[in-house]
Amino acid sequence: MPTDVENWKSEVYGNEVRDRLFEFAEEGYDSIPDDERDAWFERFKWWGLYHQRNGQEGYFMMRIGTPNGVLEPGQLRTVGEIADEYARGPGTNPVFGDAYADFTTRQSIQLHWIELSDVPAIFEKLEENDLSTQQACGDSWRNIVGNPVAGKDWQEVIDAWPVIRNLNETFKGDDDHANLPRKWKVSVTGSADGSGQGDINDLAFEPAYKSVDDDGSEDAVGFNVRVGGGLARNEPRLARDIDVWVPPERVPDVAGGLSALFRDYGDREDRYNARVKFLVDEWGADEVRETLQSEYVDFELETAGRDVREEYTYNAGEGERNDLIGVHDQKDGRNFVGLNVLVGRMGADDVLDLADLAEEYGSGEVRLSQRQNVIVTDVPDDALDEFLDEPLLDHYAPDPSPFMRGSVACTGTEFCSLSIVETKNRQVRFARWLKANVDLPDGVDEFHVHLSGCTASCAQPQIADVSLRGMKTRKDGEPVEALDVGLGGGLGEDPQFARWVTQRVPVDEVPGAIANLVESFAAERDEGESFRAFVARHDEAELDAFVEPEETDYEDPMMHNTKRTWYPYAENDSMDDAPSTPADD
Repeated sequence: MPTDVENWKSEVYGNEVRDRLFEFAEEGYDSIPDDERDAWFERFKWWGLYHQRNGQEGYFMMRIGTPNGVLEPGQLRTVGEIADEYARGPGTNPVFGDAYADFTTRQSIQLHWIELSDVPAIFEKLEENDLSTQQACGDSWRNIVGNPVAGKDWQEVIDAWPVIRNLNETFKGDDDHANLPRKWKVSVTGSADGSGQGDINDLAFEPAYKSVDDDGSEDAVGFNVRVGGGLARNEPRLARDIDVWVPPERVPDVAGGLSALFRDYGDREDRYNARVKFLVDEWGADEVRETLQSEYVDFELETAGRDVREEYTYNAGEGERNDLIGVHDQKDGRNFVGLNVLVGRMGADDVLDLADLAEEYGSGEVRLSQRQNVIVTDVPDDALDEFLDEPLLDHYAPDPSPFMRGSVACTGTEFCSLSIVETKNRQVRFARWLKANVDLPDGVDEFHVHLSGCTASCAQPQIADVSLRGMKTRKDGEPVEALDVGLGGGLGEDPQFARWVTQRVPVDEVPGAIANLVESFAAERDEGESFRAFVARHDEAELDAFVEPEETDYEDPMMHNTKRTWYPYAENDSMDDAPSTPADD
């Protein structure tokens, strides 16, 4: 039998939700019938709105989709102005204040504390500036990701930005692809560094060369196709090669065919099993290709071309271009500058200041990476030094500590009902403590620590050097927040997921555990060995011994926050003290 969600979607879904959303916005949050709220909250996701967790009734997270992370001139300012005016609620974050934007691991933007009555005005401002929340969430095409500096990167094999833009224009709002069994995550990469992270997406297009003439010369550049990657829950998968190469002009046909295949054959009776990775598990790559050919495209599919995966360095654990932080050459002679945004959160004032700097020193364009960072593009050589001297870059550095640079965190219990632990503020504290107290071995310039509040894996923990996943435990007889620890994940030429080696470490002992791990790495590594290679040559028992939890001078004010609260940082945080539903304006 179809799930409740499928029944709700069969009644109202997709573009038609907008009219009802605006009606509720005009009439007020309380006009949504109590017994229909779960259904409407599920439908609102299609328009980028998630209702925040219990105790925050009437407030929403709003996600703005920015295909490939591209914010054209003026658009970052729009985001900052909306955050400043509308993303303020009854709870103040002790680190980030009360108005901020979150940059996500899928090159999108999230705002919090949004009131339903403000949604029409926000939508109007977004759409006036060619921004949208459409399909930023929900069971449909999500924000398309890729190398954020597509079109500017001198390393790219093919410019993927026109392809991504075409896919976004084709499938966002297309009723034929609006109601899928679950979310549909697509990556299109033209760069030789692998920064599109296609391996962890439902559908990935990766650069490849192909001989299309009888003489065997490789005279065409297009994309090889992989299907069925993903990290969520405890079922990570790397996308599988289906032996298909497509030229750029055929990408929409193949992407639409595979989206329709998932629409028609994906599981609608079990949402846990509804991701395409499970369909690929069941069918195998060959059957996916055969079904695509026989039922969904009307031309002969080409076999896979010669890929460049041996050149992939992004999040590979060693080599150059492990991320896009720092100053890099553009192919037009100008520069792009990657700035570290610790855990992806930037205050509204800083967003507006950065928009000013992007306009002053570059073209006004800003791009977002899958490591929650921002990139200012089009900075000429003669403006570079002055830009790097700007005070804002003291906080959002192009040359940060490896522990700051490598920190990624999801939303956590601050707003998310799925999360088990607090994440954003905690990872900030972890990174600052590690920066002050731990030295990496010579030659190790990057060290990725990802903190995810639950098994949903929004922080992509399985592809980090150190993976942290929210749990609970008891310490000294008291319940405390805890983290499972995994090691050795990453992508690159030889992608692999982290191995979970140590369970339920009290959060105040995690920095000490990482410090002991790094000390063991420094003492026992082979000459020039990367951390990922070091992990690979040890078994789980040995790795568990390296992760030796230890109390240090690190203090964690959130560790005892194991009860359900309306807001984890509020002085009066019990559910009885939760604010009332915001009044209709």
